[in-house]
Amino acid sequence: MFFRKTLVVLLFGALLAGGGAVVAQTVDKAPTPAASACPVVLQHQFLRLQDESTQNLCQYAGKVVLVVNTASYCGFTPQFEGLEALYAKYYARGLVVLGFPSNDFKQEAKSAQETADVCFNTYGVKFPMFTSSVVSGAGKNPLYVALEKGGAAMPRWNFHKILLDRRGRVVASFPSQVEPQSTQLTAAVEKALQAR
Repeated sequence: MFFRKTLVVLLFGALLAGGGAVVAQTVDKAPTPAASACPVVLQHQFLRLQDESTQNLCQYAGKVVLVVNTASYCGFTPQFEGLEALYAKYYARGLVVLGFPSNDFKQEAKSAQETADVCFNTYGVKFPMFTSSVVSGAGKNPLYVALEKGGAAMPRWNFHKILLDRRGRVVASFPSQVEPQSTQLTAAVEKALQAR
């Protein structure tokens, strides 16, 4: 803390002495408070589908996040391909897709291994996937509780999509029928990525 205050004083002194360019470069490289803090909606940990290790969602702070409840044996399951394409297209610009398998609508595999096989081997999913959990009703997982408090429409079926801006605010919800690469969804993603 002392070092940071000293640096600020020195940089301010440099600015007064005509060293404005040095200050501008330093400010540009410093993380903004919004990007460095973890929004409340992301302050949760879940087990990864790949290896059941714990993953903290705070690592996605400052990114545009698309949360999707998935199922292995649903008419919308082929949307995994579109979700992966969307993730690949916008990842470098700051989009992350988070998949939450759920058997709420009785169309998820019985084991994590079977779910993983469908996601990774059948559809080539590379975006983060988590172990099966409840996403609707009274027992929904804490992320979905926070999403609902943030104004998101809750899933009525598999592959419901919820978009968060870089500050963790809910900006849109899309029902299952909205394809991942639809104009409606990609326009919302583009807008969220461009906003600072």
